[in-house]
Amino acid sequence: MSVPVEVMPEPPISAIEEALAKPGIQGRSLGQIAWSRLKRDKVAMISLVLIIVILVVAIFAPLIIRALGVSTDDFNIDLLDQETALPNGPWSGASREHWLGIEPANGRDVFARIVVGARVSLVIAIAATFLSVVLGVAAGVAAGYYGGSVDTVISRIMDVMLAFPVLLFAIAMLVIFTGVESFAGLSDVSLRIALMIFIIGFFSWAYIGRVIRGQVLSLREKEFIDASRSLGAKNSRILNKELLPNLVAPILVYATLTIPTNILFEAALSFLGVGVQEPLPSWGKMLSTAQSTYSVNPFYMFIPGIAIFITVLAFNLFGDGLRDALDPKSTR
Repeated sequence: MSVPVEVMPEPPISAIEEALAKPGIQGRSLGQIAWSRLKRDKVAMISLVLIIVILVVAIFAPLIIRALGVSTDDFNIDLLDQETALPNGPWSGASREHWLGIEPANGRDVFARIVVGARVSLVIAIAATFLSVVLGVAAGVAAGYYGGSVDTVISRIMDVMLAFPVLLFAIAMLVIFTGVESFAGLSDVSLRIALMIFIIGFFSWAYIGRVIRGQVLSLREKEFIDASRSLGAKNSRILNKELLPNLVAPILVYATLTIPTNILFEAALSFLGVGVQEPLPSWGKMLSTAQSTYSVNPFYMFIPGIAIFITVLAFNLFGDGLRDALDPKSTR
């Protein structure tokens, strides 16, 4: 006896077209996943916006102060009180021409010096961070991947660098080069900035070197590294195609957390009088200059202090958010 077979009715053409029109499941790269996680972190995104604004101001600092009709070298002596050498009027002489007032004794525009000071501080901090990251990654990868005597030598050098009194050495080196007019084709302001970048960057690479070494020690035992070796891949290909792409996350996090540290380092050196020299403005130098008037008018310490505080805080908060976004085990 034959069993009747029930024939399912064919779906209408419109339903088929609608199903085909719906987007299917699409794969996402690790970068896309990290960006989607980072966008959900409101604190990190606000910090990123602040960092972008500060960078734009620093990059276009000369254009900004030129558009406002002010300069870091204009001495507005006529706007100062002849007896006290303090600015006339409230809020340190703030006006439509001078948004944050003028400095006592010399009458230089505070806003112009803050804007140009941001350019100086960020150039030194970012360049020093780049130098330390390049040296640290190269040393950490070599120590972790090759091991043996290479690891021993590099690790001992890292120990020496970590124990080195960087601040005292930086002060000594900058004092020695104070009377040097030119060196290696550099002179005056460029020599001073290059020297600060070298000192800050060269003596801080050991920190990231240790982090990268630990990461490489873990990665070199993974299955995909063994698979590359079994296929006959050379060390150069394994380093460039397998190891380095997996080190991007810790490198980015370390860089964003090192930049504010270097900003504070540069400000400390300038505050002590051995960093950026006049007439080039610096936030640390402005704090040092304000010591003579803080008891009468603390305004001149608040402005560069707030600039340093906001910049350092923005980089630190963004670095924390970036670390959480790049960590697949994070629950945030």
